[in-house]
Amino acid sequence: MWFSWITYRRKGILSKRPNIEYRGCLIKIISKLKNIWKDTNFPFLVHSEGELFFKDITNQFSLDLSEIKSGDVVALIGDFDPISISTFLKLIDKKIILVPLTIETKDQHEYFFESAIVDVVIHKGNVKRLKHNKTNSLIDSLRNKNHSGLVLFSTGTTGRPKAILHDFTLFIKRFETPRPTLKTINFLLFDHIGGINTLLHTLFNRGTVVAPKKRSVKDILLTCDKHNIEVLPTTPTFLRMMLMSGLIPKLIPPSLKIITYGTERMDKPTLDELCRLLPKIDFRQTFGMSELGIVRVKNKARNSLFMKIGGEGIETRIIDNVLEIRSETRMLGYLNADDPFDNDGWYNTNDIVEENGEFIKIVGRTSETINVGGLKFMASEIERVTLEYDGIEFAKAEGKLNPITGQHVELVVQPVSQKEINKSDLKNFLNKKLPKHMTPKRIKISNISIGHRFKRL
Repeated sequence: MWFSWITYRRKGILSKRPNIEYRGCLIKIISKLKNIWKDTNFPFLVHSEGELFFKDITNQFSLDLSEIKSGDVVALIGDFDPISISTFLKLIDKKIILVPLTIETKDQHEYFFESAIVDVVIHKGNVKRLKHNKTNSLIDSLRNKNHSGLVLFSTGTTGRPKAILHDFTLFIKRFETPRPTLKTINFLLFDHIGGINTLLHTLFNRGTVVAPKKRSVKDILLTCDKHNIEVLPTTPTFLRMMLMSGLIPKLIPPSLKIITYGTERMDKPTLDELCRLLPKIDFRQTFGMSELGIVRVKNKARNSLFMKIGGEGIETRIIDNVLEIRSETRMLGYLNADDPFDNDGWYNTNDIVEENGEFIKIVGRTSETINVGGLKFMASEIERVTLEYDGIEFAKAEGKLNPITGQHVELVVQPVSQKEINKSDLKNFLNKKLPKHMTPKRIKISNISIGHRFKRL
């Protein structure tokens, strides 16, 4: 799993930042931010209804939170809007365990409330306390330390979403070191670690973030143009949609300097074509997991999928071609699943990698390995070749049980809008490009599901 979180320089801003002594949880977050944002005359947030200055976040937007106690688990259903951000900050100062959610996942909210043992739900200005008698030792440990917490949910592409608990008092410390920033559109959502990172990084570094009203390809590009966006953090799925839309390069604004992509594996045909069409844009892959926190990345080149990962407090190793990571900023644990760390603190990412000196490339997940008659290969290789066929927007290959060979390949393809795919022609194309054991035995033309975080499901 990948998330986008990266920082850059915004001219003339960092030099004005006051010298502040930080003392961890002894100083509340709102007090810290008020010192950082004093004497500023530019907005922190640009949204569909106008601009928001930091001084107005806590002065003008408020809910009655008096019934919420320190240690409560609070689900905040919101977005990057003034009242959600104001409530977010005030809740953290009350030392609660925060569960940020969005309306896009409303069908799963009851499951989320149960898994995170939620005490209070806040939605559209309403504060509702839930009744239950459940406890959890990890949550109790935060309460005993009087620390705030953060619960994030995995995407659940391989099962029910896992409830990931962080010590938020420690989580937020990483933002107290000044870092550069550029004007960024907050494409990633309020319930995603990448979205939370963008929010906090911008707040602690006196930057400006733009919250889009809609997240269609056209709306995102028009918003980038309207507000002179410099950084677009997004997903490979969205970039594939952008490429297939026919709207680039004509709608790419001159202000855009960097596009970062994370949260899932990128395919090389898409990256190559984007780099060709947008030669002035710097494409940067990012890497991270909600379980582990921030992982710094150095890309080998703008058109390369090889990267070097690390950063302060991060160790990596590769065992049997699978990446494992040990992190000082790891989660406390899952609230609804077994501890995934070994006795020495290593986390198996299940990402299969290819090495090139200090650099690695993610080629797939262990769950995506296909075995046909003892010959093993990655589903991603079939998808890469399939995307070279004209008129295909998305492709998904899977191994299916076969009584003779153990498994065989089945392929689902989604055509570009208004395009028709001839199965016989596609099969002939794949027969020429792939070894016999990798050619799909069945091809289905259908839409491929895309989640609310713009990841292929």
